[in-house]
Amino acid sequence: MEKQRAGEATPPNFIRDIIIKDLKNNTHGGRVITRFPPEPNGYLHIGHAKSICLNFGLAAEFGGICNLRFDDTNPAKEESAYVDSIKTDVRWLGFDWEDRLYYASNYFDRLYAFAEELIRSGKAYVDHLSPEEIRRHRGTLTRPGTNSPYRDRSVEENLDLFHRMRAGEFEEGACVLRAKIDMASPNIIMRDPPLYRIRKVRHHRTGDAWCIYPMYDFAHCLSDAIEGITHSVCTLEFENNRELYDWVLDNLDVPARPRQYEFARMNLSYTVLSKRKLVQLITEGHVKDWDDPRMPTLSGLRRRGYTPGSIRRFCRRIGVARRDSTIDVSLLENSIREELNRTAPRRMAVLHPLKVVITNYPENRSDSLTAINNPQDPNAGTREVPFSRELYIEQEDFMEDPPRKFFRLAPGREVRLRYAYFITCTDVIKDEASGEIIELRCTYDPKTRGGNAPDGRKVKATLHWVSAPHAATADVRLYDRLFKTPNPTGDAQVDFIANLNPDSLKTLSDCRLEPSLGTADAGQQFQFERLGYFCVDTRDALPGKPVFNRTVTLRDTWARIEKQMQQKKKPRKKS
Repeated sequence: MEKQRAGEATPPNFIRDIIIKDLKNNTHGGRVITRFPPEPNGYLHIGHAKSICLNFGLAAEFGGICNLRFDDTNPAKEESAYVDSIKTDVRWLGFDWEDRLYYASNYFDRLYAFAEELIRSGKAYVDHLSPEEIRRHRGTLTRPGTNSPYRDRSVEENLDLFHRMRAGEFEEGACVLRAKIDMASPNIIMRDPPLYRIRKVRHHRTGDAWCIYPMYDFAHCLSDAIEGITHSVCTLEFENNRELYDWVLDNLDVPARPRQYEFARMNLSYTVLSKRKLVQLITEGHVKDWDDPRMPTLSGLRRRGYTPGSIRRFCRRIGVARRDSTIDVSLLENSIREELNRTAPRRMAVLHPLKVVITNYPENRSDSLTAINNPQDPNAGTREVPFSRELYIEQEDFMEDPPRKFFRLAPGREVRLRYAYFITCTDVIKDEASGEIIELRCTYDPKTRGGNAPDGRKVKATLHWVSAPHAATADVRLYDRLFKTPNPTGDAQVDFIANLNPDSLKTLSDCRLEPSLGTADAGQQFQFERLGYFCVDTRDALPGKPVFNRTVTLRDTWARIEKQMQQKKKPRKKS
């Protein structure tokens, strides 16, 4: 697990407490074996990161091992590409399964034999009810289910039918193998749940060798037992399934007896983590793909500039609880913001350029000024940035008629250029047709080199800038939260798509940057001074033509917006 920093409160982790107790009591012979069991039917997201960090982290902490196992029991939705992406994401997070890469499909022969064992003991039967009829027979929370008319078939008949299912004699939906448990059980899951169904679909690993596939609840617990898992950790939606997990293992001759423990899944504000909804976002074109930097997938977060360390730290901080809750996405954003503040080199970039001409600076001359790479890192050193007669500053850093609390550049006002000189605006040049400001004329004080005045005079603003003839040009993508409301799916009357943030992506062309940024490598991360943290896109950037993605702003601007909204909602006091 990610190391705890000095002074940080210890996050809750009840599963860790269980393992400590088990080791003390020698419950599993002193062994700790966990597993991360993804279904290869999509890309991993930030919720999966919590499970990855938990399972691999606990195994490492207690000298155990953690397996990576793909629960590939539904060939209709699974692809080899998903397998490859999951392995990439787990490795990227910093975890290694070594030689313990497994698939549920590795065990298909053994699972089939286990199913036969249940049939022979009279605890499973082949049912020819249709899926709709099975649902009707199951009953409700207040009404018990009713037995299938096929429930009392003989062992011989059930074995014969199961073998014929395996041979492909029946069509999909014609029959299933069901456990014979209790149709009056208060836990609906225990009302003769299906164990095998027919799927005449090619499997990404076994091809056409099988046409029947085990249900997740049957394959999962038995795969755990085959691998000798001691602590089978899953999320709370499987809490009711634990009774079936135990029933299967208790009624079969298994090589080990794992125990299942459930923890609260991750719910993140301004985010959806439902795989079905993520697929909808892609298929309807609201995002480009699984690795769109606005997606909560690990590939999307990686492309946006999140680091493995920031995600591991986030997962450690939120802890492991028994009850579902929603984590504020700002905690995730702060995790990467804290890391990049310490590690990202500083550079200057102008996203909305406004030309400035220093009229008393010599023409055809340039200067080299020293800039600090990272004030948080004493070993980061310095760099040289060019200065010339023509510069670019941000459009928003100038106002012709400024309000009282605007301290940046205005006619007749003096400001500091970062690492450079004091400048004073003398003239404003406008487009004759539109009246738009297209250029500023300024003077500089050569005695203020480095940004300090020898006479001790002070200015109230420091602006970033780039030298116009030296600047690199690039596209910059300003990514923001994908949804505009904290709980996009909270209102059952409103489609979550209606809560999409229309400003989740703004692409700026012709941005001007320090010349060194023109040759930045894919994946490199920087702080653009006063603007935020950015990285070079890993998909669209070309050599010498970088595309920058905003990872996160310098501060939590959403918190300020939400505070302003709350203040507007408060009723005014009557005078």
